[in-house]
Amino acid sequence: MKTRDRIVETARALFNEQGYGAVTTAALAAACGMAEGNLWYHFKTRRDLLDALGERFAQSIEGRLALEPGSDPVGSYARLLNAVMLEFRHFRFLYRDQRSYGEHGQPVAARAPDWIERTYAQIEQHLAALVGAGLLDWRLERLRDLAINATIILRYGLDHYRELGEPTASGTGAVRRTLLRHLTLFEDRLDPAAAQRLHRAITAIEAEALAA
Repeated sequence: MKTRDRIVETARALFNEQGYGAVTTAALAAACGMAEGNLWYHFKTRRDLLDALGERFAQSIEGRLALEPGSDPVGSYARLLNAVMLEFRHFRFLYRDQRSYGEHGQPVAARAPDWIERTYAQIEQHLAALVGAGLLDWRLERLRDLAINATIILRYGLDHYRELGEPTASGTGAVRRTLLRHLTLFEDRLDPAAAQRLHRAITAIEAEALAA
């Protein structure tokens, strides 16, 4: 791994576990096995490092936004939740620590409005597939509202737990709780077997993440 990539990956892991504001330059340099001067040779400012992480975040989101419902709408929605969970897992601090790092870096800030709108549309598309298969009892004209509310819970779930003082690092179950909370919006209108499959999928996704 190139030195620059190693710095980015080390920073991502430390920010996720300890919080963006809690990781000092000295701690990051030590974790990378280098002097602080060498660290900043590759990234002149902390914002430059945040931008590099933002580029990787952008790639992850674009991959997730490419997922469309297939012939098995429950399985398709489970795959979407898996992608969302990986997004949270790999870039936990970006969802949780904005108060510490301030405004998003350019790679994220410039694309965030488009990502949000496309996420609304993506979730609405998957929900519509569930309705079309007779697995979700919901009026089609109200699906956009449901998709928006689901996105809000998914987007701000980790930050909400942080505000409550609950642990949000890897292994705490915060991502699983966030995914389960978004299900409460519509699981009472889901076919019971479909709801059970999604619950099992979320549990399995978390188990795979912990084992990785």
